[in-house]
Amino acid sequence: MAAFFDVDNTIIRGASSFHLAVGLYRRGFFRKRDLVVFAWQQARYLAFGENRQQIDEVRSRALEIMRGHSVAEVTAIAEDVYDEVLSLRIFPGTRELLDAHLAAGHAVWLVTATPMEIGTLIARRLGTTGALGTLAEHDEGFYTGRLVGDLLHGEAKAAAVRALAQREGYDLARCHAYGDSTNDVAILSTVGNPCAINPDRRLRRHAAEVGWPVREFRSRRRHARQGVNAASLAGLAWVAAVVARSVRRRLRGD
Repeated sequence: MAAFFDVDNTIIRGASSFHLAVGLYRRGFFRKRDLVVFAWQQARYLAFGENRQQIDEVRSRALEIMRGHSVAEVTAIAEDVYDEVLSLRIFPGTRELLDAHLAAGHAVWLVTATPMEIGTLIARRLGTTGALGTLAEHDEGFYTGRLVGDLLHGEAKAAAVRALAQREGYDLARCHAYGDSTNDVAILSTVGNPCAINPDRRLRRHAAEVGWPVREFRSRRRHARQGVNAASLAGLAWVAAVVARSVRRRLRGD
């Protein structure tokens, strides 16, 4: 038996790619303008959930940024980002579910649109069986700026889970899956035991229509929306402050 967990907003609050982007920015990978764009996308994601256009925008920009950088370098930065940020943003309720599956002897897989290297890192830190993620092409250890196949998102997640189940001998009718977005309906529909965690509005409505259980690990919805808005504004303000400080230092000639 196996359990499949989405990552962003299911295990980790917000988009893990945004926090990786901040770590990369601090190490000189890209421009201040790119960080502001990532911050705005993070704010939209927290407030309204994900959509395909947004994900495609993030993918294109991220691939261009990564081109020419080494896999080892990015993985090392991701390790730091996990320790400094991501480990503090894990939903305790989801972690308890994940640990319960492990304690029961189930295989636990993370299934995410995040690059495979990052998904594997998070899986290793959480002690899970492994991860399925988007494959960014690299040549002799350096990213090319292209994908191998498509982004692991929506129906592509479900297809990857079906292929894994066939390879490992999992009976999907007995398996579990967890996700937060309407884009996770495909993977949730693939297993016999789906569960919506911290669902966006459309997934919450769909879950109610088909009778899927819902687990809410955020605070009560009114306070959650206030917290989301506050977090989004705080994130944007923080990025603006980083950029402003950098500009002032440059003007002073520091």
